[in-house]
Formats: sequence, structure tokens, C-alpha cells
Amino acid sequence: MLIDSHCHINLMVKKKFDILLTKKEIELAQPIIDQAKKHNVDIIVNVGTSLPESKNCISLAQAYPTLYATAGIHPNDCSEDWKNDFTEITKLVKEKEHNKIVAIGEIGIDLHYPDSNLSRQTDAFKAQIELALENDLCIVIHSRDAYDETLSILEPYQKDIKRGIFHCFSYDQPFARQAVEWGFALGIDGPVTYPKNDILRAVVRETPFSSLVLETDSPYLPPQIIRGKPNSPQYIATIASFIADLKKVSLEEVSEQTTQTVRRLFNI
Repeated sequence: MLIDSHCHINLMVKKKFDILLTKKEIELAQPIIDQAKKHNVDIIVNVGTSLPESKNCISLAQAYPTLYATAGIHPNDCSEDWKNDFTEITKLVKEKEHNKIVAIGEIGIDLHYPDSNLSRQTDAFKAQIELALENDLCIVIHSRDAYDETLSILEPYQKDIKRGIFHCFSYDQPFARQAVEWGFALGIDGPVTYPKNDILRAVVRETPFSSLVLETDSPYLPPQIIRGKPNSPQYIATIASFIADLKKVSLEEVSEQTTQTVRRLFNI
């Protein structure tokens, strides 16, 4: 059994962002789920990036027994009126069992773009960390080109945060060691298979399975074998096989250990 701990089926079944899914679009998830099951991927967690997309993740989770949702505001979706969206997300989280919400995310800091607003992203990140703590939920962190900023924001919370994932981990070994020391897991995606990604492979070799989870980030970040094409949850099996070879263990051990870690983090 495998789990895709970070996916966006909500973005795979429609063409535009931040529009609520129709009934027909929700039904389009079925073949994606079926194909994943053929590759032993039995559970998929769809991750919210905005208020509308968090609602879409919830709609999918409520429609399919093997899907779960997260809710949160992505740093690149952190508009001037983010507080209004945050208020609505808080309402969704209050009904977390009914909405099948297993984490707050993806949240964090992204300074990749020149117009990134660090102050606004920081405020939203902190508010959502506190929302997770108040509701005993895992946090799913998106951090890009924000090495020092992310650690600085997290440090005051590190003793309180019991469950967290660095989605699509892409930093170096010192960062990974600090994250693991603070109790975070590292989300490993398709880029671990890219020929030039030696730094990430070194991180994976060193990190224990208790601090590793598998992700696809579908439809993004495809593994090398389909690079340039849309990704899909079924390719968790490809990532798992690659990591088994990398860590010189069986595929069964990778499946068992990473599934156990995801279940602990998301309480599923």
C-alpha cells in the first residue's frame, strides 16, 4: 500500500484555478483514482492552495472514501484580502471531521517571484500555523527561495508543532537535519529522480523513513520517466521504487514505512 501525501486532483479535472468544481468534474476524478489503485496507491491527499481550491479538495474527499483534504492559503495566493479567506478557511476547519481535513496547507513562504510580499506571506503563515495548533492538525509547508526566512518564522513554534511536512523538499542537508530535529517530515517528489539532483538524493539517503513521505504534487513535478508530461498519483509507485534502490531496501519496506509516517502525521 502506498499513499500520495500531496496531490492536486482538483487541478487535474478542470482548466481554471479558483473555480468551484462541477459535479461532472468531480466524477472525472474516478479514473485517476482507479489508475492509482492499479499501482498500489490506495490513499490520496489533495492539498488546498486557496479558499476555492480548499473547498474543491473537500468536495473530492467527501465524494470518494480514499481521498482526504487539506485547507490553506498558498503564499503565492496570499492576496491583500487574505484575512477574509482565512476567516472562511477557519470555518471549514471547525468542521474538520465532516470535511475530511487532515492538515493545514499548503502554507509558507515563496520568494521566487520579484513581487513577492514577505510581510504579508509571513502574517498569513503565522496565522495558519496557529490555526493548525488550535485544531491539532499537521501543517504542510511550501518553502521556495526562502531558506532563512522559513526557519526564522518556524523557530518560535518548533516546540509546539508536533506534526509537519516540508512539501517538495528542495533545500540542502543542513536544512533537512534542522527540519528533522524539529520533528518535521520531508516530502519527496519526482525531482528526486532527476539526473542532476544529487543534493536531494543525499538528503534522502541520510533521512530516516520516520521523517520521509512520498508525494507527486500532481499534475506537477513528474518523475524523470515522464518528465515534460502531466504527473498523476499513480507515479508514487515510481518514486517509491527509486527510493528503495537509493536506500538499498525493498519496495515493501519503503511502502510500509512511508505509509506509517503519513498515517501518523495526518492521523488517518
